[in-house]
Amino acid sequence: MRRVGSRRQRTIKQPVQVRGIGFITAADIQVRFLPAPENSGIVFRRIDLPGHPEIPAHVTRVTGTQRRTTIGQGAVQVCLVEHVMAALAGLRIDNCTVEIDGLEPPGLDGSALEFTESLLHAGILPQNASRTIYSVLAPCGIQTGKTSITLHPARDQELRASYFLDYGPNAPMARQCFTGDITPSSFAQEVAPCRTFILESERAFLLSQGIGARTTPKDVIVFGPSGPIDNRLRFANEAARHKVLDILGDLALLGIELAGHVVACRSGHPLNVALGQDLWTRAQEYGVSSFRGRSALEEGASSRREECGPVRRAA
Repeated sequence: MRRVGSRRQRTIKQPVQVRGIGFITAADIQVRFLPAPENSGIVFRRIDLPGHPEIPAHVTRVTGTQRRTTIGQGAVQVCLVEHVMAALAGLRIDNCTVEIDGLEPPGLDGSALEFTESLLHAGILPQNASRTIYSVLAPCGIQTGKTSITLHPARDQELRASYFLDYGPNAPMARQCFTGDITPSSFAQEVAPCRTFILESERAFLLSQGIGARTTPKDVIVFGPSGPIDNRLRFANEAARHKVLDILGDLALLGIELAGHVVACRSGHPLNVALGQDLWTRAQEYGVSSFRGRSALEEGASSRREECGPVRRAA
């Protein structure tokens, strides 16, 4: 890995809260964003549990990637963290404590828009410490079958993302793609409003698993044979844009700011997190480490490699 630049770290100026219904648990949930000191990173705090245990938002704490990303340890977990993480990363908020009184953040409309708007309302506060921006020297990626995600080397300090969505010839949604440079402004306008989606054929199964008991097609996009049911798209390629949102949230768990071009084809949370874990391993070999602070993450090893190797296939 190589250093391509730096910027000042950022937190929020004042606390702000968001309320809503959990997609998974159907519980009424409140999440509260709090300012945090330099070099502390993002930490989730379960205030509904004894002792208010904290979970560092880091790829080494991921415990599940089935349809959503879950972090934690033992009985202390937070699931569906990707939309919150995407909002923080998209706005380049580096240090924040996320207090939550349940197992998951509120689902809202399935996007990161309300989180993003609330964080902007709280205000962004530049801090004195700097944050280094890293990229790779050669493409690093994960591939399994027709599914892949790869980080390509940076030409500047910015992150660019592309997603190619293809559910097959008989799917209720057409093939689509999205490519965009990820800045706080572009994220807030072009990615944050994009909602999660499922196929109508999946809905009955999810309901049978107790998922989405208080969620209707008006709350998230449900694609039927004729398109969205009881809903309208915000963008023609909203599904592909939401996949970019998920990628940003999952890769934010790396705890290292990345530059370059992320190109994904049909990937989901398992591959997104696998890329983050691979990059974390490589970063440690270069001596690059995430924020430590309260997260008490181990420093990277002192050894170096000449380049971040080629795309590898997942087992």
